Amino acid sequence: MARLVGINHVAIEVGDVDEALAWYGRFFEFDLRGRAGARMAFVDMGNQFLAIAAGRTQPPDGARHIGLVVDDREAVRAQLAAAGIDVAPSGSVDFRDPWGNHVQVVDYREIQFTKTPAVLRGMRLDGLEKTPHALDELRAKSLAG
Repeated sequence: MARLVGINHVAIEVGDVDEALAWYGRFFEFDLRGRAGARMAFVDMGNQFLAIAAGRTQPPDGARHIGLVVDDREAVRAQLAAAGIDVAPSGSVDFRDPWGNHVQVVDYREIQFTKTPAVLRGMRLDGLEKTPHALDELRAKSLAG
């Protein structure tokens, strides 16, 4: 039986890819990995990517959501609030984009998810350290020294 080892990418559906790239670009710094015509774009996240596809037809997400890892969750919270997007003033940073995708923003420093030093360096994020709590969780799984 094959073992799950990670996520290569997640795909979200939007009404218009160019509008979605502009909208997400207001809150996140990212590089465009590439496009597949006008109906799909790939947002680079180092060794992973977010696929943005045109053609959303389903209603807004409820509990279903994607979690995006960032280097500064509070900066995203502030940018969303400044844009008038409903987000809690503390704790979790959850929001829905204009197409109904439910997004949860988590801080790299606070979670068990890790990237290799080479990937962090390539993303210009070397020096981004884990919190003591996150390191304890990683050590409990023998994933950190």
